[in-house]
Amino acid sequence: MLNWYLQSGKESDVVTSTRVRIARNFANFPFMPKCTKIDGKKIVEKMEEIIPNLGYGLKLFQLKDMDDITKMSLIEKHLISPDFALNRNDIGAILMNEEENICIMVNEEDHLRIQVLAPGLELENALNLALEIDQKIGQNITYAYSEKYGFLTSCPTNVGTGLRISNMFHLPALTLTGNIEKVLEVVNNFGMNIRGIYGEGSNTQGNLYQVSNKQSLGITEEEILKNQKIIAEKIMEQERLARSYLGKNEIDLADRVYRAYGILTNAQKITSEECKKLLSDVKLGVDMGIIKEIDDTQVNKLYLYTKQANLQKYVGKQLGDYERDIERAKMIKQIV
Repeated sequence: MLNWYLQSGKESDVVTSTRVRIARNFANFPFMPKCTKIDGKKIVEKMEEIIPNLGYGLKLFQLKDMDDITKMSLIEKHLISPDFALNRNDIGAILMNEEENICIMVNEEDHLRIQVLAPGLELENALNLALEIDQKIGQNITYAYSEKYGFLTSCPTNVGTGLRISNMFHLPALTLTGNIEKVLEVVNNFGMNIRGIYGEGSNTQGNLYQVSNKQSLGITEEEILKNQKIIAEKIMEQERLARSYLGKNEIDLADRVYRAYGILTNAQKITSEECKKLLSDVKLGVDMGIIKEIDDTQVNKLYLYTKQANLQKYVGKQLGDYERDIERAKMIKQIV
């Protein structure tokens, strides 16, 4: 069974992944800004205690037991946030299953961040699973909740449902046709967050954009889901129109994507930055049926195993920048 990030899902030519995240807090502990080390450890202990009641094959892993490369590899897989890895080493933990499509961060910005991840556009199933897990945890602990406001969180923007639904979009054609800013402006005006590949405060890389709901208070889970679906469909429509436009000039488009493929598969060393740019063009070529030498699974492997930490985990040793560039080129040849 492939992990979720190596699979392709519905509409995965444009929507590479779906994440549903639910923020929850214990009623009888201070929120994270006021949470002591002792409090944090007690929260981790409580979550470890209730694992048998939850199911899903969850296991608990503590950040303090992980090396830096392991933590960075989890960030690259979108399972934990950079801030969590950096600032919660003493009290941070995750509950994760073998497929890694369920990952609960313990003591991040909130006591719990329940996350369900899936390839492609998988909104309903991901939300239903996240709510099911949330309900099971809620049967074992008492959540911080207000009759007036809903679920209480460290940051006011998460109060209410505590729900964030996000999709990662690959939008190379909108970038190439010069329409990306226009589309992102419309999305922003619709009340959505647009962020880089690793969420808040991160940059856009390889034409990947993360889009999620801003509003959590005064709106139901069903409404958040509906709005996300509408936005996803509009973005997909615009990106596919842009691809259709590019496709009218077959020679130029084929030349672009095959040049990227040629450099990517023949380079003797390649930087992470150059790799991301080339991979974006290669994925576009594969998704449009131009490049037939590789398939979706190989593209997904290229995305994962050319990233710095996952590359080092795969080869089993820490590498300097120059060594990484050489090993990255070797890894690409191995995958394709």
